[in-house]
Amino acid sequence: MTNDLIAKAAIDRRLAEIITPVIEDMGYELVRVRLMGGKTHTLQIMAEKPSGGIEVDDCAEISNAVSAVLDVEDPITDAYTLEVSSPGIDRPLTRLKDFEEFEGYEAKLETSELIGGRKRFKGVLAGVEDDEVLINIDEGTVGLKFDWLADAKLVLTDELIKEMLKARKAAGALNEDAFDEIETEGSEED
Repeated sequence: MTNDLIAKAAIDRRLAEIITPVIEDMGYELVRVRLMGGKTHTLQIMAEKPSGGIEVDDCAEISNAVSAVLDVEDPITDAYTLEVSSPGIDRPLTRLKDFEEFEGYEAKLETSELIGGRKRFKGVLAGVEDDEVLINIDEGTVGLKFDWLADAKLVLTDELIKEMLKARKAAGALNEDAFDEIETEGSEED
């Protein structure tokens, strides 16, 4: 696995090796895995369906399956909390296909080395050419080799939020009545 955007540190890569087959067998894709420090370590797993999106029940299902495998493999010596979530709207872009899929959206990319005197690039994704990610910045279109990227994520814009809501509604995942209900319950207590 040359791609270190899904799993950066050595422990993350080891965890990805263990977790990926479990998640893929269940019909999901691993977007990112990070073991984060703190008082108690948090193992953060981002996953989604190949078609995009993921529900709360899916996260619980993945959590149970991954927990079982990690108990057997035991790669983490310290106590940790497992957190399974969707990549979110301003999602990290960790796979080459993410850059194709979100072409036309604003993103922030960071390279591990200086490229043309800079490491940070903010602009509109312009697709993929071979192993290069194209991004339109003020100075023009730049091609960055996927391997050069240290970090990449979508920028939260109104356009992105509208698109995501539209996609969810089309997928039937957005139940507006449930949202209205939650809002009414919350406002009655004021």
